[in-house]
Amino acid sequence: MRIDLHTHSNCSDGTDSPTMLVHKAIAAGLDVIALTDHDTFAGIAEAQEAGKRSGLRVLNGLEISTKFEGRSVHLLGYGCDPRNADLKAELARIRAGRTERLPRMVDNLRAAGIDITIDEVYAQAGDASAVGRPHVADVLVRKGVVASRDEAFATWIGEGQPGYAERYACPVEEGIDLIHGARGVALIAHPWGRDTRAVLTADVFERLIREHQLDGIEVEHQDHDADARELLFEMGGRLGLIRTGSSDYHGKGKVAHELGCNLTRVQAYNELVARIRRRGGIV
Repeated sequence: MRIDLHTHSNCSDGTDSPTMLVHKAIAAGLDVIALTDHDTFAGIAEAQEAGKRSGLRVLNGLEISTKFEGRSVHLLGYGCDPRNADLKAELARIRAGRTERLPRMVDNLRAAGIDITIDEVYAQAGDASAVGRPHVADVLVRKGVVASRDEAFATWIGEGQPGYAERYACPVEEGIDLIHGARGVALIAHPWGRDTRAVLTADVFERLIREHQLDGIEVEHQDHDADARELLFEMGGRLGLIRTGSSDYHGKGKVAHELGCNLTRVQAYNELVARIRRRGGIV
């Protein structure tokens, strides 16, 4: 069984519709995917309906924007009840934080000499429920300012760059509790990617398990080199964490993140589903 538990659609910052994502996953030889759009469940129903028609299992998921010690940490939730009032309210607050910073980012870019408007960003985002920096990056790509989203983040809109602006994200501890309150299972996405390895230490994982019952970590990910994968796998096993692997697919929005480039072991997937069932979540 081929399982990819971290994918995105154009309901957040992916470039494929949920239905197209399902079709591409089948073409890639996958049997199970999770749709984990940023801070929204908007694409789940469409993806699951397409999966039923096509024979692909689509697990209900999302990726929540959180922070720990000032660093951005992404939290994956699986099997959550989308109707849970507390989780819905926090996701709305996070999405509002994304939207509210866009005019400040545009102003910063214009001050740095980039010809860009907020209307162009919203036009680029289309019907996405979660609008954010990737859509700004796409405008910069379309205008020829940069060649890719990665270059846009590295030179213009990443932290410390001319177009960057802060936004709200909830504490990771609160995010874990909200996922559990919605009867879901909580994993930290790509924990040692970018600049989070320095703060997400073994001691921190132990505390998050002890005080908030963190369920797992994403180990096999393109942001992790071989050394990070080996150490995370060993540490996760010692701490009793579910250890997953995934592509973090965004369609054309990310290079070298093709569907199925990293996979979740069947044993880990079965444990994930078992925990969702024990919590009374949706599988």
